[in-house]
Amino acid sequence: MSRRIIVALVLACLALAGYAQRRITPVETPATVTQSVNETASDTARINERRRANSVSYVDDRGLTIYVDTLTNTEWTDSTLIGRVPKMEFPLWHAMSVGVNVWDPVMRLFGQQHGLADMWVQLSLHNRYKPTLEAGLGMARHRSSADTFLYRSPLSFYLRIGADYNFLFNSNPDYQFFAGLRYGISPFSYSIDDVVADDPYWGTEGTFNIPAQHATVGWMEFSIGLRVKLWGPISAGWSFKFHSIIHQSKDTYGRPWYIPGYGTRGTPVTGSFSIVYTIPLSHLNKPKPDSVTIDDTTVDNL
Repeated sequence: MSRRIIVALVLACLALAGYAQRRITPVETPATVTQSVNETASDTARINERRRANSVSYVDDRGLTIYVDTLTNTEWTDSTLIGRVPKMEFPLWHAMSVGVNVWDPVMRLFGQQHGLADMWVQLSLHNRYKPTLEAGLGMARHRSSADTFLYRSPLSFYLRIGADYNFLFNSNPDYQFFAGLRYGISPFSYSIDDVVADDPYWGTEGTFNIPAQHATVGWMEFSIGLRVKLWGPISAGWSFKFHSIIHQSKDTYGRPWYIPGYGTRGTPVTGSFSIVYTIPLSHLNKPKPDSVTIDDTTVDNL
């Protein structure tokens, strides 16, 4: 075999070997190595799924599901479940309460000469917001020991409307600490008898009567109080009230001494003591979807 033929065969073999190597040897680049990582880098659900496989979980006092990595002992929260955690423990339509305020009847036993009683209805939303409507009757028959005149106000109607805010809204609803705001209004009449008038010219005294006068008074009221369970659906509530008159009609003979639902004009602080009956409203809420279980932890589908 000639020398030229041998050289040609060697070159041909080398060419075939290089071609075969290019066909069967994959070319690895940084892009192909990290491709699977890049594809899931923004996929939160897949990342959390991989992390949950190596984690145990528990529910904290805020209702959040906390995962603990068994390899690194670090804690993390599944961000895909945060939106499913309820912000408040109790449903929107939580309960309705009906109360009777017995403050004035009790005070009349101790000598108070005005007031009667009132009732109120309150709606509990999430055990947090509590719109309230109050209505009652008031009257007065008071003789001043200093001036001897007799102040009389017949049975009159009054109304208060407002809301309370329960600071313990995620706690046991049998025990509440709340603050409230009310607007009150009362149209009523009053009269004054045996008013003594001095006559400086003749040096004598005379008496006269002020006939029935009609007035309308409105006021704002801030309250703070507590409510505790007695037994079953029965509870008791105490509150202290700070109120101030914001408008009133003009009167020919001065301003009335007593205002139904407000009390005496010169008393900015008063109180209330109520016996309350509570009716659950859970049947008005939409039923929750079925629960799902993730890593032996039950999570509600909200």
